[in-house]
Amino acid sequence: MTNRQRVALVERFIREHHYASLRTLADRFDSSVSTVRRALDLLVKRGVVHRHHGGASLAETDVLAQEFDFAARDRQNPDEKLAIGRLVADQIRPGMTVILDGGSTTYAVARHLVDKPLRIVTNSLPVASLFSSVDGTETTVTGGSLYRKLGTLVGPLCEESLAQVHADVAIVGGAGVTEQGVWSHTALIASAQRKMIAAAGRTLFVLDRSKFGRTALSLITPFEKDFTIVTDTRPAPAVARAIEQAGAQLTLARKRRA
Repeated sequence: MTNRQRVALVERFIREHHYASLRTLADRFDSSVSTVRRALDLLVKRGVVHRHHGGASLAETDVLAQEFDFAARDRQNPDEKLAIGRLVADQIRPGMTVILDGGSTTYAVARHLVDKPLRIVTNSLPVASLFSSVDGTETTVTGGSLYRKLGTLVGPLCEESLAQVHADVAIVGGAGVTEQGVWSHTALIASAQRKMIAAAGRTLFVLDRSKFGRTALSLITPFEKDFTIVTDTRPAPAVARAIEQAGAQLTLARKRRA
């Protein structure tokens, strides 16, 4: 296979799937990770893809995310978020029904789920766009009113949609984490997230280290025994103790070289 052919195949794959990890592309095209990196570098120069730690996404897809403040948040602590995303995605089995909220760390999880046949339920327009042309994945978008800053749907129609589904797992972010639990910047988002938690058999909170020790406007929920808190750094003793006393699990994701 010539380099030109390889670049064309990588471009076609990312156009079809919107996101791919380095390892996925290397395995798919029987190439080394370094060879795939060089192919992606060429596609970056052409404006076809955006590089992320461990992979690349289709630039056209990211345009939707860039309309919202979501894009700026997506660039904060990217390595930590992708490490969390990788760890959480490893726990999701093909055929599961998965609820995904509109946080940037949740989006990092979604990037690692595109190769699995799943049923996705989301109130996030960027997440829905990511899965829009992924073969084998059924995507359901809730109704609701658009919260433009994050590109998420909220309000009574969103909550009514979530009340009518059952999922194996909900993957939810947050704006802050303290001994009291997980917090959100807005009451509308917090209310939708509570519906997600109620609709799922278990909940994985995906929270990078910047969220710990911070409060926000609305408490989404105190810690509960069927919660797993996935983060990249062990939190302060008081928070870790509150998680343990509630019977919830604390799981640490470790960054690794791509």
